[in-house]
Amino acid sequence: MVEFQTLRTMMVDTQVRPSDVTKFPIISAMLDVPREDFVPRAAQPVAYMDAPLNLGSGREMMEARVLAKVLDALDIQRSDQVLIIGGGLGYSAAVLGHMAESVVMVEEDATLASEAESNLAQHEIDNAVVLQAPLMDGAAKAAPFDVILIEGAVETVPEALTAQLAEGGRIAAVFADGAHGEVRIGTLIDGHLGWRTSFNASGPVLPGFSKSTGFVL
Repeated sequence: MVEFQTLRTMMVDTQVRPSDVTKFPIISAMLDVPREDFVPRAAQPVAYMDAPLNLGSGREMMEARVLAKVLDALDIQRSDQVLIIGGGLGYSAAVLGHMAESVVMVEEDATLASEAESNLAQHEIDNAVVLQAPLMDGAAKAAPFDVILIEGAVETVPEALTAQLAEGGRIAAVFADGAHGEVRIGTLIDGHLGWRTSFNASGPVLPGFSKSTGFVL
């Protein structure tokens, strides 16, 4: 029998803490949320490996180490209203539900959205809701948000999405450059969104976040 609680503690001790993530709210949330319940059933035995998990249809679930570093860079506060783009089966929404005031998770894949909603309800994460909609549209009716987490790689971020960020808010995404990429954190100050590079990471580009390629003769 797999001892998931032991594996969860090992994940935090061998993947998260060694990545210089020491903030108590992140550590506590990752120790509390049973990651194995937020992955495809067939992937439960490898839920705590330090590797991305395949969600199907070209989608991946972030490694816990990468998610922890992103949350650390975003400096999540208990009063934050958070928007997650591409939350998959709801793991990041559950973690952020322990850390922030409220979470809106947007997922355009109907199966993933339905399972995420069920997973969050099962674990009584009642401050997180799932919206099935195109990822690039975000959740304009619930804006503005203090934090936007794009859980996947992008080549570009639509202005319609960054417009949903509150003044002083932060946004994070993995910017893809071929097989490589880097996590960038954007901060909206005086109406201007400035980006800084945080650390290297990679992943598949989310639907709607590829650069358009113009027709060339």
